Amino acid sequence: MTASNLTQRTYFFTLFQQGLQHIIKIIADLRLAIILILVIALFSISGTVIEQGESLPFYQGNYPENPALFGFFTWKIILTLGLNHVYSTWWFLSLLVLLGTSLTACTFTRQFSAIKAACNWRFYQQPRQFQKLALSGDIENRSLANVVNSLRKRGYKVYQNDNSLYARKGIVGRIGPIIVHAAMLIILGGVIWGVLAGFLAQEMVASGSTFEVKNIIEAGPFSKPLIPADWRIRVNRFWIDYTHNGDINQFYSDLSVVNNQGEELDRKTIFVNQPLRYDGVTFYQTSWGIAGVKVQVNKGPILQLPIVPLNTQGERKIWGTWIPTKPNLSEGISLLVKDLQGTMIIYDNNGDLYSAIRPGMVVDINGVTLKVCELIGSTGLQIKADPGIPLVYTGFGLLMLGVIISYISHSQVWVLQQESRCFIGGKTNRAHVSFEKEIVRILDELKSYKIESQFSEI
Repeated sequence: MTASNLTQRTYFFTLFQQGLQHIIKIIADLRLAIILILVIALFSISGTVIEQGESLPFYQGNYPENPALFGFFTWKIILTLGLNHVYSTWWFLSLLVLLGTSLTACTFTRQFSAIKAACNWRFYQQPRQFQKLALSGDIENRSLANVVNSLRKRGYKVYQNDNSLYARKGIVGRIGPIIVHAAMLIILGGVIWGVLAGFLAQEMVASGSTFEVKNIIEAGPFSKPLIPADWRIRVNRFWIDYTHNGDINQFYSDLSVVNNQGEELDRKTIFVNQPLRYDGVTFYQTSWGIAGVKVQVNKGPILQLPIVPLNTQGERKIWGTWIPTKPNLSEGISLLVKDLQGTMIIYDNNGDLYSAIRPGMVVDINGVTLKVCELIGSTGLQIKADPGIPLVYTGFGLLMLGVIISYISHSQVWVLQQESRCFIGGKTNRAHVSFEKEIVRILDELKSYKIESQFSEI
């Protein structure tokens, strides 16, 4: 290799090194991290305001093109930008990765350097060195032992070299910011892993039915191992507790986890804020409905007919079904129900109000005897698997610990004894007023030592 080629390679390597250092400096800038946190917070708010994971007709109906919200915000913008699933979009995950990179660079370039600087100290040998300290003074004193006692009494670790002292306490406070950064990185990692390896599903299941998790709304590329394959959920019973005014007090689902052979593996009655957790998957009680009704015409077999929700333009929920009263389906009645308390309204073949009945009652209509045996409720379940939650909880715990540790002041004190004069000074990274009072008390103690010494000589 010629000298010119070596020089050229060295030149390009130097340019690359300088460019890399410049990029790291930009990424490690605290202002960039603050901007990223604000942007992430803004999009997180949008994910709270804009309904997530709904169907296309929902967004078309709530965010129409004419009139557009704010004159421009329509369902097309929501779907194009992925605002209907903000937290799993590539650009939101990229923001999280960029924030994590910024925190990592800041930790290595700033926080570790701060700890290294705090650990690197030296004794002061000249009185003029105390002038650069934020707080300093001198007093008549003949023994360093008095100063050592005063400092150790206040929790300082003291180092001595001939006529010089160095003391410090609270250096653990310098580790606090590193713990905070590490906690934030763990939280970001947990969020990203939850998106990549978790899934979200919703199911509306009739009481007495067994179902597999299939209606998946969102799923990460690594979520397949968490989706149940060798077990299912059986809804043993669904019921609602009502208040004396007829309002819903709470609704419950008695769920069983069963294997493919039908054997029960676990069982729990869930309600709002009390989910069932099994094998990393959580089942939340979110809604309810009416799935069907069991009826008997004359002495025939008991039939189970489906009931569907009716469009009430946003008013109170009403479900309805049509019950045939002739074998050729030429005549029938309409049955309407608003809840699971049992009262049902019957309309005849002409659409006129005929009667109100409850389960178990019999009514004669259209030349037949109709018995409504039972209403079948359905439970609305939200099914979620998020393997990143343990990391997020761990990160928040470390974050609180790091914040607490960060409030510990790192205080440093230098002392120089020259003949009868004692020079003392120090600095701290926070709680400056308390530190100043501490130094003043130390000086007062040194004065008291001098007075006691004079009295002892007398």
